[in-house]
Amino acid sequence: MYAWIFRHLPGPLWIRIVTAVVLVAGVVLALMTYVFPWFSEFSFLSPLTDSTIGGS
Repeated sequence: MYAWIFRHLPGPLWIRIVTAVVLVAGVVLALMTYVFPWFSEFSFLSPLTDSTIGGS
């Protein structure tokens, strides 16, 4: 999949590398800003939000 995306990016190699880095950074930013906070509201779906610190 990544090779297909990289092959279809326009321009010479250095522009494709820069574009690929910008695309990856955009996806990571979108996940950290919107998707993961939204998903954390559904704590019953994820055992990763369970905490035993401070429990009685």
